[in-house]
Amino acid sequence: MKNKSLIESFNNAINGIIYAIRNERNMKIHIVAAVVVLLLSLFYDLNKEELLIVCLVVALVLVCELFNTAVELLVDIIIDVYHPKAKVIKDVAAGAVMVSAFFSLVAAYFIFFDRVGSDLEIGIVRIRQAPMHITAIALVITSVIVVALKAHSRTGTPFHGGMPSGHAAIAFAITTSIALWTDNVKITILCLVISLLLIQSRLEGKIHTVIESLAGAAIGFLTALLLFQIFYTVR
Repeated sequence: MKNKSLIESFNNAINGIIYAIRNERNMKIHIVAAVVVLLLSLFYDLNKEELLIVCLVVALVLVCELFNTAVELLVDIIIDVYHPKAKVIKDVAAGAVMVSAFFSLVAAYFIFFDRVGSDLEIGIVRIRQAPMHITAIALVITSVIVVALKAHSRTGTPFHGGMPSGHAAIAFAITTSIALWTDNVKITILCLVISLLLIQSRLEGKIHTVIESLAGAAIGFLTALLLFQIFYTVR
C-alpha cells in the first residue's frame, strides 16, 4: 500500500530503521560506531572531501546492514524451512555488509591515523570557541534520544505523538543554546515564549500530554546545558 502523506513515508522509513536497530545486534554495533565516528570527526581538522568520505562510508555500512536485514526477512517469509540456496542468499547479503565494513576501516585508517594526537586537541579548542557547533551537536543528540525513547516506549511515531515530545525537546534545546550562547535576556525570553507556544499547540491538538511535553522540554534543556557546560568557553 502506498503512503498517504510525506510524513507517513518518513514515519514508515524511520520505523524500519528502528526495527533493524531493535532486532539486529550488528545494527546496534554499527549505529554506535557511526555516532562515535561522526562525533569524533568534529574534533579533527577534516577538509570537506574527507568529511564527505566519512559520511558516505558510514551511510554505506548502515545501508548495507538495512538491506541485509530486509533480505533475511524476505527469505524467511518465502522459505520457512532450511534450504541451501536460502543460506547462500543470506551469506551473500552478509558478505556485502562485511565488505562495506572493511572498506570503512580502510578509509578510517587513511583519514584518522595521523590525526589522533594534535588535531584532536585543536578540534576541542575549535568547538569550545564555536557555540554553533555545540548547538548542532545538541540538536542531533536530542533527536537521537527522543527517537530512542519513543522506540523503547513503543508510543506514537518518530514524528507524531508518543513519549517524549520531540518538538518540545528540539525547541528547548534551541532555546537553551541561544540563552547560553548570547547572554541576551530579551532574545532568550522571546525564544522561551515561542517554545511554550509550540508546546501549547501540541497540547491543544491532543498530540501530546503534559507529561510528554515536559519530558521533551527537560531532555532538550539538559542535553544542551550539559554540552555547553562541557565544551563552551567564552572567548
